[in-house]
Amino acid sequence: MAGKFEIYQDSAGNHRFRLKAANGAVVVTGEPEESPEKCMKSIESIRKLAPYAQVQEVPEVQARS
Repeated sequence: MAGKFEIYQDSAGNHRFRLKAANGAVVVTGEPEESPEKCMKSIESIRKLAPYAQVQEVPEVQARS
């Protein structure tokens, strides 16, 4: 089974999406949106752009004291 996007309403009443891997682990959680339609626009953007996204190795971020 492939991963899946889920759209849901959070405790503050905002709409969000999450992308779950085939094993059920949450891979990505979207920002709060005003409507499910705005979540769908974000999902469509990810679907279109992800095949072209580059992978870059970056230095580890030091924890702030």
